[in-house]
Amino acid sequence: MSKKILVAIDRSDKMNQCVFQEALDLAKATGASLKLLHVLSVDEKDSPNILTLINTPENKKRWEEFEKVGRELLQSLADSAIAAGVPTEYSQGLGRPGHIICDTAKTWGADLIVIGRRGLSGLSELILGSVSNYVSHYAPCSVLLIQGLPLRRKGDVRENFMATSA
Repeated sequence: MSKKILVAIDRSDKMNQCVFQEALDLAKATGASLKLLHVLSVDEKDSPNILTLINTPENKKRWEEFEKVGRELLQSLADSAIAAGVPTEYSQGLGRPGHIICDTAKTWGADLIVIGRRGLSGLSELILGSVSNYVSHYAPCSVLLIQGLPLRRKGDVRENFMATSA
């Protein structure tokens, strides 16, 4: 039974909601506590360019705003979990996401990591990397991968279909 669940959060709205909801449901069912973790990375969606790491007032302001948006996301999710009766804390790190997630799981004593998976494979995974792949191989505890929707390519026949319910 999981007592400490580490939830890896990024800036992809749909995936975040799936990952967070799965972790919240597990925590409520098992009486576990949550730790929400967001890792600031230059590879992340909407991150400032790598050149903004050069210490100028303008670049510093960009990174501060980037950090602020991450903290606000974490605070919002933590507030939701606490309102649902789940003890929750959060933190934000800077660096290589896979490494930070695994290190945090180890130091916090997590029993489970819940993380999203974008569905990359082959060349896309090789070029873009895979945080979930790294975490699943190097985590000090069990890992629950939440599958995201595969990336759609322009002209993909599937992009023209929509599921509906009666």
